[in-house]
Amino acid sequence: MSRLIHILLIGTFGWGLFSVGSAASAGQIPFQPGEELVYRIRWSFIPAGTAVLKVLNPEIIKGQSAQHFSVMVKSNRFVDNFYKVRTRIDGWTDVAVTHSLLYKKKQREGRHRRDVMVTFDWDTNQTRYIDFFRGKIRSATLMPGTFDPFSAVYYFRTLTIKKDDEIIYPVSDGKKCVLGRGRVVKREKINIRGITYNTWVVVPEIKHLGGVFKKSKTAKIRFWITADHRRLPVKIASKVVVGRFIAELVSFHGTIE
Repeated sequence: MSRLIHILLIGTFGWGLFSVGSAASAGQIPFQPGEELVYRIRWSFIPAGTAVLKVLNPEIIKGQSAQHFSVMVKSNRFVDNFYKVRTRIDGWTDVAVTHSLLYKKKQREGRHRRDVMVTFDWDTNQTRYIDFFRGKIRSATLMPGTFDPFSAVYYFRTLTIKKDDEIIYPVSDGKKCVLGRGRVVKREKINIRGITYNTWVVVPEIKHLGGVFKKSKTAKIRFWITADHRRLPVKIASKVVVGRFIAELVSFHGTIE
C-alpha cells in the first residue's frame, strides 16, 4: 500500500522548470514554515491511512540556507494488522525553491526497511545515492533545476498555471534523472468534507512510474490543485489494476492567508 501512497502523494507531483505550449511561470513562494497539510487516504471505500506534509524551519546545508519539507505516511490500525506503514521523507531545496540539495527517506513498510540519503552536488552535476540498509551506492547526472520526487511538490506550488499548460519536469531519486510531463486539463469545483475548492485538474504522465502503474495498462492519476494563491493539492486520485486510491486534504493550518 505505502509504495502506491508514496507515488500518489509524492512521486508524480514532480513538476519542473521547463514548459511547452502555454508557459508556466514561477511566482512568489505560497507557503511558509509551520504549514501542515493532513490527508486521509482510502482504497476504494476502505480507509487506509494518513499522510502529513510539513514545511519546517529553514536549515543550513553545506553552508547554504535551505528550505526543509517533510512527509509522514502512516497506515491506520486496520491496515497495521497486515501491512504496517511508518515512512518519513525529507527534502531540502535552496531558499528560492529552484533545485534540490538533499533528500532522505526512512521506510518502514511491512517487512521492508530502507534508509536512503541522496545528495545533490551542483558543482559536479551529480547525485550520490546511499542505501544504508543494503549498502548500495549509486549516482546520476543532474539536469538543470532537478528536484527530488518530494520537494518537487513544493516547486510546483510556486508555478502560475493555466488551462492547457504542458509542463516538462526534471526529477531524480538519486539513481536516475528523468523528464516527466503533466498537462493542466481544466478548472473544476470540488467539495471535500463540506468545503468547496476551486481547482485546476492536472494529469501527469506515468510512464516513469513502476510497480502497479507499470502493470496497469489503463492506469490513471489526477490531481486537484487550488486555483488561488496557496496552490494547495487538495485531492489525488488513481486508478490501477488493484483498485482505486484517493487521498483528500482533510485539515490544514499555517498556510499563507
